[in-house]
Amino acid sequence: MRSGRRQISSLRRRTLMNRPQPPSPFGFASAHEDFFHSLSLYSNDSYSISKVIYAPNNSSYSSVLESTIQNLRFSTPKTHKPLVILTPLRTSHIQATIYCSRKHGLQIRTKSGGHDFEGLSYVFEVPFIIIDLVNFQSVDVDVENKVAWVQSGAILGELYYRIAEKSRTLAFLAGTWYTVGTGGCFTE
Repeated sequence: MRSGRRQISSLRRRTLMNRPQPPSPFGFASAHEDFFHSLSLYSNDSYSISKVIYAPNNSSYSSVLESTIQNLRFSTPKTHKPLVILTPLRTSHIQATIYCSRKHGLQIRTKSGGHDFEGLSYVFEVPFIIIDLVNFQSVDVDVENKVAWVQSGAILGELYYRIAEKSRTLAFLAGTWYTVGTGGCFTE
């Protein structure tokens, strides 16, 4: 029975890997046109949101996608790629992206640091977008109350550095890899 399950699982995996890629969002299939149009409408600042959207036809798309991928099996030509990568500057960009993604039936993946060895931030079986929180890196340490407010795009090294900057007696234990994103570290 188990070998039968393995064969089915293996067949399913090969079928998913060989499935054709979804069309590029800037190939301008009407659904994608509608998504980008509604994104510019629902964003409080359509000019700035246009500067943080990366699609496959953008020259920076691959470098933004691969900049923090630690597991190279998610960087193969057969791996399904996101239709769009958004690196928001404001929370209003995230809100608009969530609203428009729901409206247009697109799944969302969130990337905080890139140490996603399971690929949950990089791959999906249906059309998806990535919200990369790289621009949300603020770390505020309140020594008196022994509290730190950390945005999801900050990495552990930044958190450790800010704490050490403010106190020689406070610390936060979260791991030895300073490049791990706090968003993924704290939510797992």
